[in-house]
Amino acid sequence: MLLRSGVALAIFSYILWGITPLFYRLLPGAEPLELLAERLIWSVPILFFIRLIIKNKSLWRQVWADKKSIILCLFSSAVMAISWTTFTYALTHGQVLAASLGYFINPLFSILLGMLFLKERLVFAEKMAVIFICAGVGYQIWQYGELPVLALVMGSAFAIYGLIRKYIRFDVITSLFLEALWLLPIAIGISWWLRSNGLSAVAKGDWQVHVLYMLAAPVTIIPLLFFTAAIKRTSLTVIGLAQYIEPTIQFLLAVFLFNEIFDWVKGVSFSLIWVGLLFCVLAMLHKQYTERLHKGPFITGRDGPPET
Repeated sequence: MLLRSGVALAIFSYILWGITPLFYRLLPGAEPLELLAERLIWSVPILFFIRLIIKNKSLWRQVWADKKSIILCLFSSAVMAISWTTFTYALTHGQVLAASLGYFINPLFSILLGMLFLKERLVFAEKMAVIFICAGVGYQIWQYGELPVLALVMGSAFAIYGLIRKYIRFDVITSLFLEALWLLPIAIGISWWLRSNGLSAVAKGDWQVHVLYMLAAPVTIIPLLFFTAAIKRTSLTVIGLAQYIEPTIQFLLAVFLFNEIFDWVKGVSFSLIWVGLLFCVLAMLHKQYTERLHKGPFITGRDGPPET
């Protein structure tokens, strides 16, 4: 039962992330820096409260003793700020398709970073995934004569963030709280500068937009809570397979609801990338099968065999 609930939680969290363009549709042409600043400022008290009530969290004495992880949270926060800002810029400036592409090609960067920094060796399916995903991105570059900058920044930044997080030994909520704390002074500075120069929503008297900026914090955090619960209850392979739900929903919203341009060039490009993702799925399933052969019949997650 626990494994099944873990699968449901994972799917639900990615569905919530997938439909976030519907929220950001309420903020057309949003100021990216103000949106980032407000999201960070309001994330701090929300994450602090969540940390108070959750169990299985890193103790503060353990946190302060691990200086390396604290410093790594600084780097991960900077990378996440870049990823999140480009993501919200895409969603608020009619480029949801670019956001979808960014998360579809994210596995490519994760594979490459694994090779470079973790000395991982690619299996055949992963090699084929790299070839097809590169072909898909390359086809767009060849036909349009320009880089899909937003998608590449999102895909690479999120992969780098994931790599850094591998070396942070705190639980997810604690590490997110520290990341927000690291950037809080910058966020306050951005907010103050925008207000003093009459550029913020508050300075313009647009309180409705300001409230929406504030709501960006819980909109970001709520799916994460379900995701955090999911990774404790199911295998990482299930999490890896479920991650493609998010960009798929964003793709469908962009094409069928927001009427973004999806021409034959993007059709060919996305098709090649989807073939590459199929090979990624096959590689994950093969890895899971190999691990089960060595560990026994249980499908394990982060906390060992599932309960019955």
